[in-house]
Amino acid sequence: MRILIVEDEVKIATYLRKGLIEASYRVDMALDGKEGLFLALHEDYDAVVLDIMLPELDGLQVLKRLREHKRTPVLLLTARDTVEDKVVGLESGADDYLPKPFAYAEFLARIRALLRRPVQSVDTVLSLGDLEIDLIRRRVRRADVRIDLTAQEFALLKLFAERQGEVLTRAFVTSQVWDINFESDTNVVDVAIKRLRTKIDNPFEKKLLHTVRGMGYVMELRS
Repeated sequence: MRILIVEDEVKIATYLRKGLIEASYRVDMALDGKEGLFLALHEDYDAVVLDIMLPELDGLQVLKRLREHKRTPVLLLTARDTVEDKVVGLESGADDYLPKPFAYAEFLARIRALLRRPVQSVDTVLSLGDLEIDLIRRRVRRADVRIDLTAQEFALLKLFAERQGEVLTRAFVTSQVWDINFESDTNVVDVAIKRLRTKIDNPFEKKLLHTVRGMGYVMELRS
């Protein structure tokens, strides 16, 4: 398998490249965002390791342009590890997020996890019934009505739409959207679900987001 590393810190890029080669991957390197974007668009990679703070084009700009054409799995690397930064990165199209500094063993495990995922379609629109979610433009419509969502609401909806038909526990949702450990007495998920429902479900006859008592929530069409 072939991996692209886009990282302007030469020591880090060289270290990661050496480790991946020893793990039997083919590896290319780019030291700025412009070169990284060119390679990502014109070559075939199984995964891209992308730093956010890059010269020429920053990592989020590279990611946005890449997502207009390809669904290559992307692991973001960054020294910024606030929840807000993670939400922005994931909502820009990243598949995973690893803050610096990190252990190489964790980095390799995340790369392997990305490569195990099914290849995603180039289609950037998710749909369920009359609900449409444009992942690139971050626009949501239902029954031809535009629905405005916050970044967090969009992240929550995207998670359920990508896993429609699956019952998602509160613990799983918090780990994916808020990147925090679930505590039994927190109602952050319930509150967020309630707010999302007021926008995507309450104004419409057919409901898409359902509660599964004692387990969590599921997004699906029901007759």
